[in-house]
Amino acid sequence: MKINSEFIGELEAGDRILLLDDITVSFDGFKALNSLSLTIDYKELRCVIGANGAGKSTMMDVITGKTKPDSGQAIFAKAVDLTKLDPPSIAELGIGRKFQKPTVFTNLTVFENLELSMQADKRFFKKLFARSTSEQKDKIAQTAELIGLSDRAYFAAGALSHGQKQWLEIGALIMQNPKLMLIDEPVAGMTSAEVEKTREILTALAKDHAVVVVEHDMEFIRSLDAKVTVLHEGSTLAEGSMQSVQANEQVRKVYLGE
Repeated sequence: MKINSEFIGELEAGDRILLLDDITVSFDGFKALNSLSLTIDYKELRCVIGANGAGKSTMMDVITGKTKPDSGQAIFAKAVDLTKLDPPSIAELGIGRKFQKPTVFTNLTVFENLELSMQADKRFFKKLFARSTSEQKDKIAQTAELIGLSDRAYFAAGALSHGQKQWLEIGALIMQNPKLMLIDEPVAGMTSAEVEKTREILTALAKDHAVVVVEHDMEFIRSLDAKVTVLHEGSTLAEGSMQSVQANEQVRKVYLGE
């Protein structure tokens, strides 16, 4: 489905890029999302936390078109209704998602993984055997530098550490030129040094994208120094700085166990 570009327009920092309004999703009578409302701005770094079953994954499924809500609106940019689009159309529109488990082409190099992820032509074999332009090569080099893998550009991805594979998948997402990036548990299983590098990457990305980070590591969330949304039973329980969220009596009771 082709999207009229006038409904996307030029976005500036602070412009609303995503609106979830009264979204409800039920599975066999269980409400995975229960009248969830949420707003994300362009060039914002937002953290989303919540216990298992709080609705975090279902929320991302709705945004990316994997799950259609029973009711409510999901509006991207000016007026694009995501609930009427399929996942490929939503990806083309400028919404990218990185899952918790990295999925990279282990037999290809870091450079080749990034090259294959470019937005241009999605036909795998055509891209595999095509030569990149100098402009595309520059973008690959810049992305490799941002994700800390420029010195491993010609290493096989299978030789990377777990954390480096996570960075490579973030890099692959960057190559698709998304406006909104959904990042699921980026620091799970990482060393402390890798966690710090991931913080630097995500902070840098938020200068040019809207970045939503779903994570269980509270120390990492605190280090990002971003607005936090707490989900509970499919709804927004609290929102604000990490300090204000941690001081919220309801959050302490249902999420922090105090």
